[in-house]
Order: sequence, then C-alpha cells, then structure tokens
Amino acid sequence: MMKHSSFVLFILFAVGFLSGFGQVLPYQNPELSHEERARDLCSRLTLDEKVKLMEHSSPAVEKLGVPYFNWWSEALHGVGRNGLATVFPITMGLAATWNDEFVEQCFNAISLEARAKNNIARRQNQQTSQNKCLSFWTPNINIFRDPRWGRGQETYGEDPYLTTRMGLAVVNGLQGTEDAKYQKLLACAKHFAVHSGPEWNRHSFNVEGLPLRDLWETYLPAFEALVKRGHVAEVMCAYQRFDGKPCCGSDRLLQQILRVDWGFDGLVTSDCWAIDDFWVKGRHGYTDSREKAISEAVLTGTDLECGNTYHYLADAVKQGLITEEQIDVSLIRLLRARFALGDFDDENLVPWKRIGSEVLDSDEHRALALQAGLQSIVLLQNNGGILPLSKDMKILVMGQNAQDEEMQWGNYNGVPWHTVTILEGIRSRAAHTTFLDSIPLVLAEGESLKVSDQEILDAAKNVDIVVFAGGISPRLEGEQMKVTYEGFKGGDRTDIELPAVQRRVLKLLAGAGKRIVYVNCSGSAIALKPETQSCQAIVQAWYGGQAGGEALAQVLFGEYNPSGKLPVTFYADNSQLPDYEDYNMAGRTYRYFRGEPLWAFGYGLSYTDFQIDKVTYKNHKVRARVINRGTMDGDEVVQVYLRRDDDTNGPRMTLRGFRRVSVKAGHSVMVEIPLSDESFSWWDETTNTIHPRAGEYQLMVGSSSRAQDLTVLNISYQLQS
Repeated sequence: MMKHSSFVLFILFAVGFLSGFGQVLPYQNPELSHEERARDLCSRLTLDEKVKLMEHSSPAVEKLGVPYFNWWSEALHGVGRNGLATVFPITMGLAATWNDEFVEQCFNAISLEARAKNNIARRQNQQTSQNKCLSFWTPNINIFRDPRWGRGQETYGEDPYLTTRMGLAVVNGLQGTEDAKYQKLLACAKHFAVHSGPEWNRHSFNVEGLPLRDLWETYLPAFEALVKRGHVAEVMCAYQRFDGKPCCGSDRLLQQILRVDWGFDGLVTSDCWAIDDFWVKGRHGYTDSREKAISEAVLTGTDLECGNTYHYLADAVKQGLITEEQIDVSLIRLLRARFALGDFDDENLVPWKRIGSEVLDSDEHRALALQAGLQSIVLLQNNGGILPLSKDMKILVMGQNAQDEEMQWGNYNGVPWHTVTILEGIRSRAAHTTFLDSIPLVLAEGESLKVSDQEILDAAKNVDIVVFAGGISPRLEGEQMKVTYEGFKGGDRTDIELPAVQRRVLKLLAGAGKRIVYVNCSGSAIALKPETQSCQAIVQAWYGGQAGGEALAQVLFGEYNPSGKLPVTFYADNSQLPDYEDYNMAGRTYRYFRGEPLWAFGYGLSYTDFQIDKVTYKNHKVRARVINRGTMDGDEVVQVYLRRDDDTNGPRMTLRGFRRVSVKAGHSVMVEIPLSDESFSWWDETTNTIHPRAGEYQLMVGSSSRAQDLTVLNISYQLQS
C-alpha cells in the first residue's frame, strides 16, 4: 500500500511539474471525485475552449493537458468501423437468443476490444479520428413497432420487457461494474424517444397525438430501466419532433421525464446533425437561426452535439440567448464522464489502459460469436422432419446470400479476420454440394434473371435438397439509404413480402417437386406465407456475424439443436400492418395485434419435443417443469406473460419474465421465475400513470405467445410492499 501511494504521489508531482504550474491542480488529482475534477477544469477553460469541447470531435486543450476526445464510436454488435474486430450477429439475432446473461458476456468481450483499439490509437497518436475513442453510441433500445423500419435490425425487438433485459445486459457489459473507480466505456441509450421510422422523413417528421398509455407503457420503459437500474452514461435524443418540439429540444423529454422524474445525471448527446434540423430550411422549422437552435438545445439539456454547430455557442452568448454559466452545466457533465473513464490519468492507475491487441478477434471471442450465432437461429418450419440434413445428401445451394460475407456483418460493423459464409459452412460438411450463382435478392425494374428457368431446373435435377439462401441484406435495409428497388424506400421497406424474383424461383422449384430448405437472412420480419407451401423447412438466420455460416451449418446438419425464439411478430402479409407513420400501438406487435400472424412473437421450433407443464404460482414465483420427450439435448425458453382482467383497452398479453434452460433428452428440469411488484406495474387510467397494481390477472406460461403454447392461470395479486 505504501509503494502504491508513493507511486501515485510521484505521478501527481510529475504531471503538475510538466504542466508548468509547479503544483498539482485539483483536476489533475485522481484522489478527488470525478465531479470535483470536472468543476475545477471547467473553471480554467475559456468560453471558446468550452464550446469546442461540447462537439463530438473535441480538440485538445494543450495548455491544460486536456487530450483530444472523439465521442462518436460504434459497437452495435462488435466494435464498428474501426478495422479488425469480432463481429457478432446483429442485435435482432442477439435478442432471438432470449439469453441476456450470455449477451452481457458478448458485450464484455466487445468492451475489451474497444479498450484495446483505443489503447493502440493512443500509443500511435492516431486517436484523433472517429471510432477510436471510449464513448459508444449503443444500445438502440427503440421499440421495433413496424417491420418496415430499416433500422429495426439494430434493436432488440418489439417488446419493452425483452428490450429492457437486453439493453441492461449491453450497458453492464460495456460499462463494467459500478463499484470500479474507472468505467470501461460509456454506453448510450438511443434514440430518445418514440423513434422507429420512417427513415425518409426523420428530419421533418412529427409524432403527435400519441396516447399517454403508449408513451409510458411501450416507448419509455426500456429507457427508464437503463437510466435507473443500468446507470447508463449517455442518452441520445432522436431526430424527429415529439408533439411539435424536436426531441433534442424537448423540455418534456429531456428535463421533466429524463432529469426530474428519472433522476438522470449523465449526459445527453444529439443524434448526428440533429440540431441543424431545428433551423435548416425544409426540416423542422423550429427556430429561425442557428444561434437560437443551439441555445435551445443546450438549455433543454442536450449537452453534446454530434456535429459542428455548437462552436457558435460563443456567438449565442454574445447575443444574450444563453449564458456561460448555463453552458457550464453541460460541459461539467461531459468532463465528469471523461474523468470517469480515466481519460486524464496514467495507465498505471487505469487498468483498462493496459489491454492489448491480443483480445481483438481472439479465439475466445470467436467462440462467443459462434455460440451467439447458434443461439440466435430460429427454426420456423420443419415439415416432415426434413431437418436435420444428412451429410451424404446431394445438395444444391443457391441464392445471393449464400456467399455474401458482408451481408452477415449487418450494419455498423467491424471486419473479422475470417467470415464463414453459408456456402462454406455447408460445403465443409456435405461433399456433394453444388452452387448455382446468379439468383439475386432483388431485380431492378426491367431487369431479368441471368439464368433461365430451364438452367435452374437442370441444376436441381439430380439433387436431394435445395438450400436457398435468400431474404434481404443490409444493402437494402438500414439507416437513410438510397435504395430504389421496388418495395424499398430510403432504407425502409414499403412491402414486407419476399422479393418477387426469389418467390418465383422457389415456386418453380416446388413445381418440379424439389424439396427446399429456405434460409431467410434479414434484420426484420419477412412475409413468407407462400413459402410455407413451396418450402419444407424455413430457417431464420438474421445477419449472423462472422460465424453465421458455421452456426447455420451446425443447425442444418443436426450438430446443434435450434433454440432461438422470435423477438418480433412475423406477419402473414402487408394487409395486417397499420399505417407506418402512425405511432399508436393499436394493431401493432403481439401485444395489440388481434389477427393471426404467420409466426408469433416468442415462437421457435426444436429438433426435440419439449413440454412445459406443472405450472404453478405461489409466493410470488412462477414454477414450471420442462420435459424433453425427444431424443436430442436442447434448450427451451420458458416465457411468462400477464393480462389484467379488467383492462379492456390494454394489451392482450405482455411479457413479464423468461428463462432459457438446457434439458437433456429424456430428462426434465424445474424452472422458477420470480415476479415482483414491478412485474405487475400496469397502466392506471384514473391517474394516467403506470405503477404496481393489485388485482385479478391471467398468468400465461409457455414456449411462445401463441395461445396453444400457453398454460393459463387466473391469479389474484396482492402487492408485496
């Protein structure tokens, strides 16, 4: 202890001497709190220096030893846009694991790689570029209310509870333990709030007339949990307006709800160039000048701008639109976060600064990526038990996604050392595998296939099975994209049906009597009703990451028993969707949709036969037995839903608990899932608030949200406290 203290004092002395002050200043003293250091440093900065530090690309202040800091880095499902990194399945695939403890392990690995990247950049004096620092703008915990939204692939599905569990796992994995002196990284909950498309008009769109119930019951719970329970470091405000005010200038969202009601003491960052939308002609039209826009943003609580307009805040001060003291409030939050990272301190004090390049796409992390890929795959249909396949079969693989590495990386991605494609995974097991190229995902208007129907049939003539790797890709769905194919617009989709060229080829093959395994790669739900007739098996593979092809091959050939469950509803066709621009939840997601979906939220098949029985509720705990009556070991997800008897306007059911369990063939396990008062938080129409409520409920326990998969108990709940 004496040696450590002496070393710290030496470092403090050296830093103070080299800074030219001859003494250790308070902000240089790591023994002080992050808050004390931030306030002291803020007091020593000029106004011009302050406002520059409030932009995402924050320059160094050399006279005070303040290093450069870039707030914009990505880690959606692996360190993104910064070269070599382990690439996990997209977050929608991670949600399909229904395994938040495992997801936290994945993001712990991601955080180690992120620190390694920053350490390398610092040592090479290259940290002045984007994506090389310690603030990561993830997780995206918006509710995926409509499958047409192209960025839905970045979320954790359509359910507030599942999104909350996954979001907390991400934050815990990225930021590290709360009792540590220094955080590993800064995580960011985005996009606050009520944001899920359309992409093409997000810079002018206004969400208005949203029922209070939908706001508090659907769109805000995950954000509240990440703030209160996850202590997330950052919140990103969204592009659009909410009830007439831009989200990054909303007193209601940023002050009343976030700061006052929830007690958030972290920092708020804008989405990129969202502040420009306040005043640039043709967008929100909220202010008539740049200076008014940036002043309004800071005064309502947007501390950091992703963009380059905040440096005009000094002009706004001169115009009397904002004071330097009001700017200080935001700057102190930013500096406090940097001190929490150890950004100003020596690597001997900050253990995260000693992580090296050996963790990048390491063997351990590759194994995690494979396991994530395996757990994410959802078996949707398996008529006649066509799966698993035999390695002796003659297999024809077709479809553009079969050999597309970049498709598997999703969006906001890094680049792995090696990616196992779908074709590679199948060929590594089945010696009699052929591949037919030239079957694209979509065709442009007037374009035709480069291969004839007869050539397709000839290729399939002597094979036992056709594996068609189709769906869509991140080149077709994503953030504000320029995509002109029919059925796609601005990164979103206008049509959720499978693209016509694929549907026609599948119908052609089925008409010739071929047995087809259809592999759907997508970040969202695709309407596949005709394919349930033309194909014997349908597998949802998402964008599976660097090990996606290996994971799929293990599932197809029975080396791994599929166990993924859908985190979104797969609708039967376009007619089941409400107006895309309507944010009301009526008719949306499994919670409010009254029709018959193609595949329900929480659904997913296995190669074995699971049964969930002996469901009881006692002492605030759900207990159920999971029996594996089949011949193959596997995992099942026990799901717990609630419905309140007297709530005629409420959700038809809503998820309030789940647990993934492994059960060996011929064995059973008892599963226990506790339900707290919070589990019975429900909308109260008399007060327009959500709070725990006693009363009569239907408790539903089973393997999916389908009625036939659930055991229903009528319970009377009394509050525990």
